[in-house]
Amino acid sequence: MKPSLLLYLHGFNSSPQSLKAQQMADYCRLHRPDIRVEIPQLPCYPAAAAELIDQRVASALPNYRIGLVGSSLGGYLSTWLSQRYDLPAVLVNPAVKPYELLADYLGEQQNPYTGERYTLQPQHMNELRQLDVADIAAPARFWLLQQEGDEVLDYRQAVAKYAACKQTVEPGGDHSFVGFDRFPSEIIAFLGL
Repeated sequence: MKPSLLLYLHGFNSSPQSLKAQQMADYCRLHRPDIRVEIPQLPCYPAAAAELIDQRVASALPNYRIGLVGSSLGGYLSTWLSQRYDLPAVLVNPAVKPYELLADYLGEQQNPYTGERYTLQPQHMNELRQLDVADIAAPARFWLLQQEGDEVLDYRQAVAKYAACKQTVEPGGDHSFVGFDRFPSEIIAFLGL
């Protein structure tokens, strides 16, 4: 049997140092050291981020069983990657239409984790739109973890988009997904790693 690779994709203006990414990595280190965990620092621009993760999955597929975990914008990217390569994915408070949401963030940006400065432009919204998955081809591959108290995204968009998929929708919470550390074991089981 192939060894397991868990690819965690962080959200907009985030990094591998985000709390959920670290909780997932810590759990695997303590309880499932056989799983290789990769949490790449995603480029600020969507096309570059998509190229990076596409190349990573394409190069790893011959040697690994791969499962995806994506948070916020990382959930949007995970949906695209899952559909492209038939991979299981757990989506945590995922962005559904980031090309609409991030239109409010055009202009100068700074990633609070890395300090990197960059400029978000309309063309980057077009790059995001090109990664949109209109129809979920294999709903059984997805598990939506959603909190209704998400102050950044309208949780109803994700509940509707992933209606045919496994869902855990909790009242309250926030965009960070409060209490994420309850789920790593179940996530690994769902991903089949």
